[in-house]
Amino acid sequence: MWKQHFWGIVIAATILSMGIFYQPFSAQAGEIHWGLKKATGEKQAEAGAELDAILEKHGAVYKGTADKKIIYFTFDNGYENGYTESILDTLKTEKISATFFLTGHYLESATPLVKRMIEDGHQIGNHSYGHPNLARLSKEGIKKELEKFDNRLKELTSLERTTVTRPPEGIFNEQVLEAANELGYQHIFWSVAFIDWHKDQRKGGKYAYDQLMAQIHPGAIILMHTVSPDNAEGLPMFIKEARKMGYTFGSLNELNMNNLDIPLSFLP
Repeated sequence: MWKQHFWGIVIAATILSMGIFYQPFSAQAGEIHWGLKKATGEKQAEAGAELDAILEKHGAVYKGTADKKIIYFTFDNGYENGYTESILDTLKTEKISATFFLTGHYLESATPLVKRMIEDGHQIGNHSYGHPNLARLSKEGIKKELEKFDNRLKELTSLERTTVTRPPEGIFNEQVLEAANELGYQHIFWSVAFIDWHKDQRKGGKYAYDQLMAQIHPGAIILMHTVSPDNAEGLPMFIKEARKMGYTFGSLNELNMNNLDIPLSFLP
């Protein structure tokens, strides 16, 4: 499963790293692969009118407003590689709240770190339990993946459930968005990303710093992976420089549930 996940991300991120705006609908019928035109010169990244319309219909977001220099940190965690603690230390020192999208494997194999995320005031996001291609599941299957994660989260931590979700490998369709909405979830995509998951191919903190600085823009929702030593090393430098440029760091709670008609009992 993780080999499939790895190569799926490699293909997507290679295209993304080239700054190409690729077609949102893949050759696989019924699948939408998340993609956008990368930000440059502090101008916001763009997913295009077609994707924007689909996301707006279902209350999903991938960036904040262009008139506020706010950055939102999100991290995807599929397995632990020894660098999450350093990232958590940096966020705590800098008083920044982030969102960690976790899989069932991470939830069960790195429970102490998950508990620390919660204690430090970070938001936990639902990245599905088993990391499947959700677009190839039935609506019931999609819901089972999300609910299984939340049920395990409740068993292992103090949280009742999550309210934000992100599809594995950025692959989805309208049924995925609808199923999540029906359970009270909002989809969170991203506007900044780069190749950052090669745990054995260290490039150094400057690599992560340079990638982030090249794509920085108002309202940026940044996707990073905690398996990367480059991210752990480059994060403090990026935060310092971004603040010099007038940016602040916000919580996804500021963007959550915008114009989304869901059961009130599910609101945080």
